[in-house]
Amino acid sequence: MSTETHNPEHRPNGEPHHDTVTFEPRDVRVRTIYWYLFSLAVATILAFAASIFILRYTTKIVADSDAETLPMRKAMTEKQMLERAYPPEPRLQGVPGHELDPQEDHREKIRADRAANEQYRWIDANSGIAQIPVSEAMKIIVAKGVTGSAPAKPSGTPKPAAEKAPATEKKN
Repeated sequence: MSTETHNPEHRPNGEPHHDTVTFEPRDVRVRTIYWYLFSLAVATILAFAASIFILRYTTKIVADSDAETLPMRKAMTEKQMLERAYPPEPRLQGVPGHELDPQEDHREKIRADRAANEQYRWIDANSGIAQIPVSEAMKIIVAKGVTGSAPAKPSGTPKPAAEKAPATEKKN
């Protein structure tokens, strides 16, 4: 591009005129772009048709190579087929075919555990072992302390080192 100032002269149709600057009358050929877009559309349609043909052909090959359904399987009712679609019980909670809600099962388990921990009952009446609620057991331990034999100290416990006696001097 020229760095010189443009000549203020204009052509009769109002376009600026400069001797060293030229341009093509048409920079873009629209016909070429339309031809390219048409070719692209045709290629896309042909690729889609080819993929449908390939899908149908391979599906037929797979269907022909599959083993026939066993007579026992053909005789099964719809209910039996649904039962065999899932693994045998016990199934994981939350999977299809499991009727119970896992969260409700968890809440029920917590309720049952709390009820078991808050009841009075004999574990072994002959030896005097009873079950009491946890809160009552804590109150008794705070009031009376833990009774019974103290746990035995492990034999491998290091004993505190005795202070060393000062070394005696040898007399000559």
